[in-house]
Amino acid sequence: MSTETFNWSEKTILIAEDVASNYLFLEEVIGRTGAKILWAKNGQNAIEMFTQNNIDLILMDIQMPLLNGFEATRAIKKINPKVPVISQTAYAMAEDRGKSIAAGCDDYISKPISSQKLLHLINKYF
Repeated sequence: MSTETFNWSEKTILIAEDVASNYLFLEEVIGRTGAKILWAKNGQNAIEMFTQNNIDLILMDIQMPLLNGFEATRAIKKINPKVPVISQTAYAMAEDRGKSIAAGCDDYISKPISSQKLLHLINKYF
């Protein structure tokens, strides 16, 4: 199995994820691309970080404290509707994809996340 390499050294990716082990996995996978990675531990934090940084893409967990991923995505899309948001959830239910798109997410990936699938999905937006 060949692993493609992506060079995203000019990109900043915000990972909104409240579970440290999930964040560390995503950081490991995306880190190999050279992208700058920011970590928001809840939806409110994601909105704050988005307004303070030049973010190229957001990986948005749906189940988070304070503000869930749907609410955070709606707020972020009001600020900048062009920023790609990919929702991620452990609850791989059919309605989550629809809810994600309705909230303004551009795409959806379910956990457990395949590293190659994730990289190809992100690359689609770069």
